[in-house]
Amino acid sequence: MTQTKGKTPRQGKRAGGKKSWKPGNMLSPVPVVLVSCGGTKGWKPNLITIAWIGSVCSDPPMLSISVRPERYSHDIIKTTGEFVVNVPSADQAKTTDWCGVVSGRDADKFSTGGITAAPALKVGCPIVAECPLNIECRIKKTLPLGSHTLFLAQVVAVQVSSALVDYRGRLNLQKAGLIAYAHGHYFALGRHLGHFGFSVRKTKKNRRG
Repeated sequence: MTQTKGKTPRQGKRAGGKKSWKPGNMLSPVPVVLVSCGGTKGWKPNLITIAWIGSVCSDPPMLSISVRPERYSHDIIKTTGEFVVNVPSADQAKTTDWCGVVSGRDADKFSTGGITAAPALKVGCPIVAECPLNIECRIKKTLPLGSHTLFLAQVVAVQVSSALVDYRGRLNLQKAGLIAYAHGHYFALGRHLGHFGFSVRKTKKNRRG
C-alpha cells in the first residue's frame, strides 16, 4: 500500500474526504433531559441534567440513563431505585443547563431554580411540571461501566401536557418545541422532514396508477 511520506494511514487524509478520529462519544445529536430523583428514603428531591440517555426496549418499555458516580444524584438514584425523565422544551433550555452545572449538594434546585415539583403517578420522586413530557421509571439493572453507571429502567407511567393531545386523543409531541444536545451545545429542533416510512410511501398520483 502506498503511503504519504512521513505520515501513517491514521494520520493522513482518508478516501472520500474522511479523516481518522479518536474513539469517543461522537453520537450526535442526542436528547437532553432533566432527571428528577429523591423525595423518598431520606433524600430530598433533586434534579440532574443528562444527555447520556436512550430507548432500549418497547415491550416492556425501557430506557437507560448513564450517570457519573461522583454526581450527587448518582447515589440518590441508586438507593431509591427510581427516577423521572422530564423532557424539556426550548423554553426550559436555560433551566436545563443550570441544573447541569449546579450541584444538588449546594442548592435546592426546585426552589432556587423556580422549578415546579408536581406529584408522579407511580414513583416517589416528583416530576417537573413545566416540562411537556414526564417519564416515570423504576430501575431493573445497574451496570458500572467505567466513568459512568448505567441505570436500566422500565417505564411505569407517562404524563404529557394536555396541550399536546388533540381532539382525537393523539399525542403531537412535535409541537412541544423540543431541544437536542450536540458536543456541548443546545439546539432547537428544525424543520419537519417527513414521518417514518415517507421514503416508500406512494403518492396519490402513483396510487391512481
